[in-house]
Parts: sequence; structure tokens; C-alpha cells
Amino acid sequence: MNKLLVSLVLTLGFATSAHAVSGDAEAGQANAAVCGACHGADGNSPAPNFPKLAGQGERYLLKQMTDIKEGRRNVVEMTGLLTDLDEQDLADLAAYFSSQTQAMGAADPTLAERGEAIYRGGDLATGLPSCTGCHSPTGKGNPPAGFPHLAGQHATYTAKQLTDFREGNRTNDGDAAIMQTVASRLSNKDIAAVAAYIQGLR
Repeated sequence: MNKLLVSLVLTLGFATSAHAVSGDAEAGQANAAVCGACHGADGNSPAPNFPKLAGQGERYLLKQMTDIKEGRRNVVEMTGLLTDLDEQDLADLAAYFSSQTQAMGAADPTLAERGEAIYRGGDLATGLPSCTGCHSPTGKGNPPAGFPHLAGQHATYTAKQLTDFREGNRTNDGDAAIMQTVASRLSNKDIAAVAAYIQGLR
């Protein structure tokens, strides 16, 4: 647990040092048309396998787009879509989607109780920390630090990301590999439960 807490501190420092470009939401909206096909015009994706971008932290969005463009995060559906965009374009898109209001979801009541227990309390037996330390009790994340807003995110998408972190298919969580470590301590049932709870969190 202590090692994980040290990792959190190291990653916080890493996240806060990245990307100094300031985004323009109006300019971002002008470039967001192609994004709308999957993520919705205002960033509220109607498809559960594509993430909601509306209301997401600007720093986090910029990092993810940069990582996808530069090959540090593999998202097949995004192949080639960011190739012709420079850092300012990406910053503008991040500013636009961050400024939008996210549509809330609803939790599966059969999974929410277990999901809430994991989200708020972790699991002492396995050394699993609570999610609240980085993502806040309300799921709003920590935008200045680059920790993402989770509340209301599609359960299908969240579950896939946790599984990808656990299986090593997603590794862009910094040198400390916080999310890979956390996800390695989650079973499939745990992932389904916490993802369901997050979808209804507000």
C-alpha cells in the first residue's frame, strides 16, 4: 500500500508537468465535427463503447489525444484521425469538450452496492486502494493533476479500460503504472461492479 501511495505522488508530479498549451474552446468546436460521429456533437456519446468526453478534465483529454497520436495509447477506432492535428488543435478540442455538460447515467442496482464498496473503500485484503483518492468521492476527478472525471461514464467503456489496464493492453498511466497496479487487483466481477457504480455516480 505504501508503495502505491508513493507511486500516486510520483504520477501527480508527472501529470502536472505535462502540456503548457492553452486551448480555445471556440476553435475546438470548429474542429470537433469528426469527433461527433462517435462521441456525440457535445461530447455525450450515445454508444456505450465510446467514452463521454463532455465535462472531462482538459489536461486529461489533451494527454489522451497526444498519447493516441504519438502511439502511447492504442485505440483502433482513432487510427489516423489525429494525424494532421498539431498540439494547439488538440488543446482546442480538449478545451471544447471539457467545457460541455456531461449527461448523467444510471447504475445497475444489482451491481451498485459492491461497486460502491470498492470505489469508496477499496479492499484491504488485496491492497486495493479506494478510487476516491484520485477521482474524488463524487467522481469528478482532479483536473489540475490530470486524474479523469469518472462520474456518469458508460459502464461498458469503463470496464474495458480497467480490463485493458489489468491485461497490459493499456499502459499510458505514467511510469508509476498506477492504474495497471490497481486493475491487477480487480476480478472481472469487481470491474463490472465498480464500472456500474461509476455510471450512476453524480
